[in-house]
Amino acid sequence: MSLWRARAAASSVLNRLLQHSSSHSSINNVLRNFSTDVADTPTLRDKMMKQMVHLDINAQVGSCMPLASMRIGTLIHNIEVNPGQGGKLVRAAGTCAKILKEPTSKECLVKLPSGVEKMFNSQCRATIGRVSNATHNSRKLRKAGQSRWLGRRPVVRGVAMNPVDHPHGGGEGRSKSSGSFGRVSQTPWGKPTKCGRNQEKKRSGKFGLYQAPKNKQKKAKKYKDRKQDAASN
Repeated sequence: MSLWRARAAASSVLNRLLQHSSSHSSINNVLRNFSTDVADTPTLRDKMMKQMVHLDINAQVGSCMPLASMRIGTLIHNIEVNPGQGGKLVRAAGTCAKILKEPTSKECLVKLPSGVEKMFNSQCRATIGRVSNATHNSRKLRKAGQSRWLGRRPVVRGVAMNPVDHPHGGGEGRSKSSGSFGRVSQTPWGKPTKCGRNQEKKRSGKFGLYQAPKNKQKKAKKYKDRKQDAASN
């Protein structure tokens, strides 16, 4: 019954708004003279009118659309890197990104959860709102078996093993040097763990997956300008 009343009230309000002119004064008169026979309370009528007059499809949580159709300050997730590729970024539980500039050109500036500000093609699609289950990381496992249910195997320290199993194993007490004869930290296969490059070179570019923060960009530009001035002098 309440659903029928809401539909009837919405249809009557819409008919009255269409019959009158679109000026602000006429809308106020319609709202002022609106009969409360269908809508029982003024609060219900106010809520209905706010939804009908002020509702914008570009601000609804869960709407998926190109970045060009969104507004500045909108929280988004599941962002495409290339148009038509599908959502690739900001998909973890409780995360969201923010549009920093009005997407009026071919590119749109978005601030990712890591703090990096990145330019996206305005035709890339994204979903408005934040990913659910924000308390996922704060959940505590009750027993070790829950980690096994998630596919996580136990991690054993090298110093707790025997010398035949790990270079750090053996020795007296908890010393890493007595059993491994003072060698540096090594993997189970004998390779050093604290030397050399242990991370891939991050890709950068116009629509790359990584873009240095602004302070690092400013420092690099300042250093480059100084180098050019010194070369010219």
